[in-house]
Amino acid sequence: MKIKRDDLTGTQVIGLIREHLQGMEKNSPKESIHALDLDALRKPEITFWSAWDGEELLGCGALKELDDQHGEVKSMRTSSAHLRKGVARQILQHIIEVATQRGYQRLSLETGSMDAFEPARKLYANLGFHFCQPFSDYKADPNSVFMTKEF
Repeated sequence: MKIKRDDLTGTQVIGLIREHLQGMEKNSPKESIHALDLDALRKPEITFWSAWDGEELLGCGALKELDDQHGEVKSMRTSSAHLRKGVARQILQHIIEVATQRGYQRLSLETGSMDAFEPARKLYANLGFHFCQPFSDYKADPNSVFMTKEF
């Protein structure tokens, strides 16, 4: 697997972001969806990566800089053809590595509280994230779970 910084212009990546947003709409009430669209992912405070096996897109993930010591994991998505193969784990490990290289003291995320998000919550917990209160501009929401990892 090759993880590379991505400019979000390729058709496969655009399709995966579309799939990600549709998945959020399917599993979360509209007012509780915090997934970013393509324009939001292209903002300068966000670094976006895609994971590839040759010409085949495996997944993606992003890191949003909240401030010089705190980052947020965004847009974690594995292509439906590659679920349960460790793609998300490798992308998240890459994001954690970049966050530590940038000198962040904390890396946080928001994910859904519904059953569909249980695999993601388990992955985050396995990589050292623990539950926390809402951070940044988030508000308490029964449909959201907040997790963080300190370095």
